[in-house]
Amino acid sequence: MKFEKAYIPYGAYWSTPYCRWQGSLSHLHALKFAAQVAAKALADRKISPEVLDGLFLGSTVPQKSSFYGAPWAAGLIGAPGITGPLVSQACATSGRVITSAALEIESGNHSAILAMLCDRTSNSPHIYYPNPMGIGGVGDKEDWVWDNFSRDPFAKNSMLETADNVAKRAGIDRAAQDDVALMRYKQYQDALKDDCAFLRRFMVMPLEVKGPSGRKVIKTVTGDEGVFATTAEGLAKLKPAADGGTVTFGTQTYPADGNTAVIVTTREKAAELSRDSSKLIRLVSYGQGRADKGYMAMANVPATQQALKRAGITIKDVKAIKTHNPFAVNDVYFANEMGVDTSAMNRYGSSLVWGHPQAPTGARLIIELIEELVVLGGGYGLFTGCAAGDTALAIVVKVD
Repeated sequence: MKFEKAYIPYGAYWSTPYCRWQGSLSHLHALKFAAQVAAKALADRKISPEVLDGLFLGSTVPQKSSFYGAPWAAGLIGAPGITGPLVSQACATSGRVITSAALEIESGNHSAILAMLCDRTSNSPHIYYPNPMGIGGVGDKEDWVWDNFSRDPFAKNSMLETADNVAKRAGIDRAAQDDVALMRYKQYQDALKDDCAFLRRFMVMPLEVKGPSGRKVIKTVTGDEGVFATTAEGLAKLKPAADGGTVTFGTQTYPADGNTAVIVTTREKAAELSRDSSKLIRLVSYGQGRADKGYMAMANVPATQQALKRAGITIKDVKAIKTHNPFAVNDVYFANEMGVDTSAMNRYGSSLVWGHPQAPTGARLIIELIEELVVLGGGYGLFTGCAAGDTALAIVVKVD
């Protein structure tokens, strides 16, 4: 469907820096940390939690007591009277949470929803599944993040294999992947110019990180942590990550920790909560797609085509494009199939560069898309991102 009533107040969104797993955020409880950040961010924007009538939580890596999900998070931010669902849709979680919030606004069931996305890929749960019928009564076990990265139970392959599969089928060579990885790194440098002027439009920085007691500040994070310097020479020296493949560690992203949030509301409330009511941000449409088994990167194309069709526009009407690109292959394939230039995508960087904390990734990209459209003077923007299960989700926004 095409949205008509769902808006995002300008500036009513934020993101922490993203830190490579086992880095500065690796000891923090993802949900409690996200709630602390949200409470402060709302106060800084002079937005009372009482304005909210729903909290939709997106998270993919279980944390202690996260069974209580959105109601717990709502209480922690000072809105104990509201509730909402816990959504887990792998890397498409952000898109699904924001889309679900928009659908609720569209139906009139809610008037202002906080879409909160948080994950910590560091130190993920080691889960034991009892199986009394197993040999000797021994159950099954799973390392939540690592095992699921390594094997899709339906397609029977790893995430890495999906990228190599697409590269082989679409004829995307190593050089094309290296070129895009280097380009994305250079685009990210634009976000760092003038003392990170672009990032400061939405990022919570500097970010004080407290120790296990929750009282003592043990570190201050001043930006994304774990981004590695990328050069053509450095990329050329890397060996493929899998025998016979073309994807290297330089042309894929890395797991990370962090959180992001966006308020989705009506046009009237968007004007009230906006930092600048002259900037109107509307959620226009969404789309979903699924590719052949083991070809995850290809799913962005049908998802995008569906979102564009619902919006009543074509790719030529889109002024800015942001993609969740766990592999450089994603962007090369998308550009070839959609008839766009890779250089016209992901200005200011992307998840290929600053990492992938799962649920929050897409929301940060949507925030960056909004800010890029504001810099460009408005227009249509497209976000698309692939997800586990060879799926993808796309969202069209418009900034006036």
